[in-house]
Amino acid sequence: MNLDSAKIFVYVASKGSFSAASEYLKIPVSTVSRRVSELELELNIRLLERSTRHLRLTEAGSTLYEYISRGLEEMEAGLLALAEKETELKGRLRISIPPNFIPWMRLIEKFQLAHPNVELDLFVSEKKLDLIEDSIDVALRVGNVENLSVVARRITSYRHRIVASPRFLEKYPLPKQPSDLELLPCAAWAKKSTDVTWQVGDEKINLTPKIRANDYKFMQDLALNHQYFTEVPPFFCKKELKTGKLVELLPEHPLPEFSLQLVYPSRKQVSRIARVYIDYCLANYNKHN
Repeated sequence: MNLDSAKIFVYVASKGSFSAASEYLKIPVSTVSRRVSELELELNIRLLERSTRHLRLTEAGSTLYEYISRGLEEMEAGLLALAEKETELKGRLRISIPPNFIPWMRLIEKFQLAHPNVELDLFVSEKKLDLIEDSIDVALRVGNVENLSVVARRITSYRHRIVASPRFLEKYPLPKQPSDLELLPCAAWAKKSTDVTWQVGDEKINLTPKIRANDYKFMQDLALNHQYFTEVPPFFCKKELKTGKLVELLPEHPLPEFSLQLVYPSRKQVSRIARVYIDYCLANYNKHN
């Protein structure tokens, strides 16, 4: 496979059009279009669906884009590492993370200890900040990332746990099936005053929480106060489940899986500090959690 054509294809996919890729790469649009067509001919498969207004990746194109973009990123990281001298990291790094993400706070602390001359600007928000407009170097995101103009690196995946205290279960019957939860007092994460729907195993259940809040630490505290059951990320309740302060309900009916990803603007715009931070997180997250 022609690597130059593959690289041009990646930029067409990430920029969303031949003209945008042409402008970015500073080569004629006709050259961009021709090189992508040659790549399709070489592979004997259509990578892009073209129309007068839209450009869309085919299923094969999406698969190829994922692998080629990852390979280009690793290659450029390797070339950057060879080009740079082994000097001490110094500068500023702007990071965005969701609220109360305890494992990441521990990781950030250890990164700062390893690189004391790096200043960290930490933006904690439920809102997914715009990486360019808000000048974010690296963001931690939960869930799939659909934006092809950014690079996403998967860290891990996890499932929330439905929990209650032993004293709560002395007052209320232990649920045997997901629908039993609808009969128990619940505290749930929510932004609006509406009923809450959970996917519990293969069943969807509708809950009318007694308390709604957009803070999982608060949810955990409510469960520990024995008045409600709730659902929280595993890192909130790991210690409490181990010590018996909380009990997991319906573990045989798991909640949906979430993916945890690092997101950054593009390979060309990543600073050395951001690269070192990304590599550190990828290598050390599971060690510290």
